[in-house]
Amino acid sequence: MKEMKARNADMSAKYNTLLLTKNNAGGTFVRWGRKDCPGNDTELVYSGFSGGSHYDNTGAAAEFVCLPPDPDLSTKYSSSYALMYGAEYDTDDFAPRGKNGDDLPCSVCRTTIGSSVLMIPGKSSCYDGWTLQYHGDLVAGYHANKAATQYICLDEHSETLIAGYRNDNGKLFYPVQAVCGALACPPYHDNKYLTCVVCAK
Repeated sequence: MKEMKARNADMSAKYNTLLLTKNNAGGTFVRWGRKDCPGNDTELVYSGFSGGSHYDNTGAAAEFVCLPPDPDLSTKYSSSYALMYGAEYDTDDFAPRGKNGDDLPCSVCRTTIGSSVLMIPGKSSCYDGWTLQYHGDLVAGYHANKAATQYICLDEHSETLIAGYRNDNGKLFYPVQAVCGALACPPYHDNKYLTCVVCAK
């Protein structure tokens, strides 16, 4: 009887751990260009402002970041520093979604259906076994600018923010073209733009 109670207590503890693990499982991703999450088994962590280093700074950080709307700021430093700019559409190619100088929103989302999240460049649909979170256009900084950037997936239905009050040309992004040579063509083609998809599992 004592052994049976101990076994039941152990099973109950394992069951509760599984419940907690299931509720806390999930991967996070940034939905670039939107203030909301796609809704397919996702929850919003926060909606904010896309940002990063200036496109022309040689010491710029490469990453785009999704800045929260409620920052905790400090004044304790006074010498050398890095800079944070807002991210802007820097071309009218994205019209009518956004035009040159418009600011870019972002949202940090958590998927509740799996713990792995993957951005696939050059695809607009997920591979078998993966669930679509969103799809859109692969974007990065302009190839001739000094600052390095990263490739991110701009939502096909991206929006703009009424946030920054001027066109700063801070962190900029452009659609990405394929360049044949070391890149296999086919399946890729010169001057064709790449799509992207964010998938979860």
